[in-house]
Amino acid sequence: MQDVLVVGAGPAGLSLVAALVEAGLSVQGLALADPAHPWPNTYGIWVDELEDVGLEPFLEHRWKDCVVHVNSGPVPLHREYGLLDKDRLQTHWLSQAEQQRVCWHRGKAVQIEHWPTHTQVTTEAGEVLTARLVVDATGHQAALVRRPKSAELSFQAAYGIVGQFSLPPTDPQQMVLMDFRDDHLTPAQSQDPPTFLYAMDLGDGVYFVEETSLAHHPAIAMETLSQRLHQRLNYRGIEVKDVHHVERCLFPMNQPLPDFTQRVVGFGGAASMVHPASGYMVGALLRRGPTLAKAIATALSSSSTTSDQVANQAWQALWPADRVRKHYLYLFGLENLMAFDAPQLHQFFDAFFNLPTDDWAGFLADNLSLPEVVQAMVGLFGRAPNPVRWGLMRSVFSHGHLLGRTLMS
Repeated sequence: MQDVLVVGAGPAGLSLVAALVEAGLSVQGLALADPAHPWPNTYGIWVDELEDVGLEPFLEHRWKDCVVHVNSGPVPLHREYGLLDKDRLQTHWLSQAEQQRVCWHRGKAVQIEHWPTHTQVTTEAGEVLTARLVVDATGHQAALVRRPKSAELSFQAAYGIVGQFSLPPTDPQQMVLMDFRDDHLTPAQSQDPPTFLYAMDLGDGVYFVEETSLAHHPAIAMETLSQRLHQRLNYRGIEVKDVHHVERCLFPMNQPLPDFTQRVVGFGGAASMVHPASGYMVGALLRRGPTLAKAIATALSSSSTTSDQVANQAWQALWPADRVRKHYLYLFGLENLMAFDAPQLHQFFDAFFNLPTDDWAGFLADNLSLPEVVQAMVGLFGRAPNPVRWGLMRSVFSHGHLLGRTLMS
């Protein structure tokens, strides 16, 4: 019997398998498709986040010139950004798994049975897999993890193109984290939910441009984002000359937290690890995976530890009380962002990215303590213009229950 069965072989699943074998555990995997199947999307990350976990060599591109554009002008970020070489990183994690003889099974989990010392998962083909702990890393529509249903899910959506253009869509060797300028929109369009451009110079005349909806309920349609992207480019006299790759992203920002008493432990989207106020998750996977793996290894080191106790310790490592409280604070921030109109969003992000870098960087990475997050938000309130302040104050009344969960969780 294996120590852990990991269900799912995307970035969350593979990164956790690598962390688990590094912690000395025996692991098997279950995935619908070949774990070596290429991942479809690009993954950007701040370079210092990769440096912290020793994975900086897996950057394919990096930019020192990073900027946010709002209607009042550019805001330089003074922080280096990178694009992961996803194929090399995937191969690296698969190689680590192969060296430790991780066996990958193919199929869909259709039944799960819990016993005091182990759990059995049965696949659609009738194969029975047994482990002391099961981890679900199958994404936002989790295969096994239970969580409350929500009718008010808000989604980040993006439509992007990697290709060549008649004119450069960014300055040379530049990464644009957010371009909220809306001068290309008609007056009627300017009343619609705002979107922004995420763009980067990939070198050799190739660029990545992506029109993104930060969060909205319901999700902004891909057709709308595609139309917005081409309208933005055309307004600046830019034509798409050659399309190398089209990217479509859609994921929920405010999934309810899972039931922390259940025997199956989640990781990644299955554990609601998306940062509610930014959509970031890759850095969280890289930082929190080893912590989770060590907690599981410690719990499994005693043969007398029940599977219920192992799962409980794993959930506590992944979602300690302080992180749960911060999660509700970030949800409060998300509600504010969705309530702001376009001028307020411009003012908000101008103020946010003019905070000390450690404050806005720590907020986005979720590596500040709760008091530090509160201090950063107080600093933002003091720096923001009155329309943003009034919006934040109104939100205290309409979404004060989230602040209450921050204090009481």
